[in-house]
Amino acid sequence: MNIGDKVRLLRDKEEGIVYAFLPGNIVEIEIEEGFRIPVLRSEVVSVSPMESQRLKPAESAGGSFARKQEEFPTFSRKAPFAEKGIYMAFVPVNDLELTVHLINNSDWALPFTVYQDSAGRQAGLASGVLSPRTNQRLTDLLTKDIEQWPIFEVQALYFREGSSDIKPPFHKRLRCRVQSFYKKKQQVPVLAKEGYVYQLDEENVAGPVTPDVPPKPSSVTASELRERMLSPESTTSHKVETPQAVVDLHLEKLSPIPDAVSNADKLKLQLATFERQLENAIAAGLDEITFIHGAGSGVLRQEIHRRLSQHKNVQFFEDAQKEKFGYGATFAKIK
Repeated sequence: MNIGDKVRLLRDKEEGIVYAFLPGNIVEIEIEEGFRIPVLRSEVVSVSPMESQRLKPAESAGGSFARKQEEFPTFSRKAPFAEKGIYMAFVPVNDLELTVHLINNSDWALPFTVYQDSAGRQAGLASGVLSPRTNQRLTDLLTKDIEQWPIFEVQALYFREGSSDIKPPFHKRLRCRVQSFYKKKQQVPVLAKEGYVYQLDEENVAGPVTPDVPPKPSSVTASELRERMLSPESTTSHKVETPQAVVDLHLEKLSPIPDAVSNADKLKLQLATFERQLENAIAAGLDEITFIHGAGSGVLRQEIHRRLSQHKNVQFFEDAQKEKFGYGATFAKIK
């Protein structure tokens, strides 16, 4: 079961689209456009593509009236629409080789392009239009070369017939790492085969719109803030941040009350942010990243340089452009 799959509730007649997976073996199902309910995973079953086809009414010779009715649907209830479901999947051919597929498990039509980037040299792999619930085979790769695989760059537009909001273009870079690749094994959407699956549009889902209300002043104490910043939970329970090409490590950018943070905790917080943002950039396939650390006493700069020099995924690092960042920034080139 994957994001975008059509499912049916076992104890009801409702059908819907898998929107998200929640903690506690809960699946969030969109049963009509904009209305979602949480359901136990054991209480839903996937609707196969073949079953969906069989359930469509056959068109008779005199079916023009039925077609007319379809052109003017009732609006008492909007059918669920799968907003998410763009994947890249690596399907084993044998023990040595895999095929790479771009998969559209959403209800959007996706005009797309896919490029590969190898050592800074780009080459086009495929382009076209992915209809809903279809896939495009891109290339073949050798399993043993996983650390040398190219970075895949996917661009797409969202299209659906009729009136709808215009979504911004989709753009994603994917770099596979051997440490995480083999944890991605699952059934591939649309293809219904075992493979290694990356959901590309995971971060492109707009959450519920909330009114623009000014935040209430925080009543947190300095000791509570210190515990939150340095506790293991604060670094493991949140979602992975969107990678940034430029990261500002000045304390006022990292803490709501910078004056309450001691010098020792300040350095810990800055280095933890540095490590997290560097790993996010590597996982997302960024080619480079710049850390603004300030001139200061140079302790933070020295420690950042030491860690960059020992990181296997950093090709080189140097002082960033003085014209742009002054004397307090470091540029790192990612392999």
